[in-house]
Parts: sequence; C-alpha cells; structure tokens
Amino acid sequence: MVRLSQNGRILGISIGIIYLWFGLLKFFPGLSPADILAKQTISLLTFNSIPENIGILLLAIIEVAIGLCLIFKIQLKIVIVAALIHLVLTFIPVVFFPEISFSQAPFSLTLVGQYIIKNIVIISALFLIYPRSYEKVPQQ
Repeated sequence: MVRLSQNGRILGISIGIIYLWFGLLKFFPGLSPADILAKQTISLLTFNSIPENIGILLLAIIEVAIGLCLIFKIQLKIVIVAALIHLVLTFIPVVFFPEISFSQAPFSLTLVGQYIIKNIVIISALFLIYPRSYEKVPQQ
C-alpha cells in the first residue's frame, strides 16, 4: 500500500477542516450561508419526503463525519468516495436553480455560484489523495 505524501496529508487535513467547519455551521439554523440552498437541494433530491430540518441535520452529520475522517485518516477510501458523491450533488443547484447560481447565465456567477464552483478544486484534491495500492512490477 502506498502512503500519502506529506503534501497529500496536508490536503486531507485541509479538506477535512473545511468539511468540519461547514458541517458544524449547519447544526445552528440560519448560521450557514448555504442553509437555504442546502434545504432546497435536499427537498428536490428527496422529492420533499424528508422535512427540511431533518435533511439539514443529516447533511451536517455527514459533513462533520467526512471532515473528522479526513483529518484523522479513518477509512479514507470510503470517506473520499462519500465526499466525491456529496460534492457532485452540490452542483445540482447550478442546473435546477440557475437563478441562484448565475447573475447572467452561463458565465457570470453569483456568490452562491462561486461557492458551488470552487468545489471543482476540492474534487481534484480528493482524487489526488485517494489511497491507491500498486503492485510492484518485477524488474528484469
């Protein structure tokens, strides 16, 4: 198994802090700048089957768990896949709520749109730190 480099470790901790911070904010109604957007997206994805307050609480728990696991290197493969799925779902508002994401579609982003689009960098970093196993090729 290949170990994470020091840079990879720093990336994992950095992304973990972001997840932990953003997740903790969601435990306090109205404190997260993404609160309304997250509730709307969860309602859309669950066809309004989960009450908003329960959906945001579940999201907070998931984000905090991802953050802690990234910081403390717990089940990295599973956690990174979960984070990637979460981040892909954060792009839902760009498609379904373009009026929130763009001031002039498709190029001029609102602050919310910028908040979403920055996740491309986090996705790229997660691919970089994903633990891979490599077999040694016998030398000839």
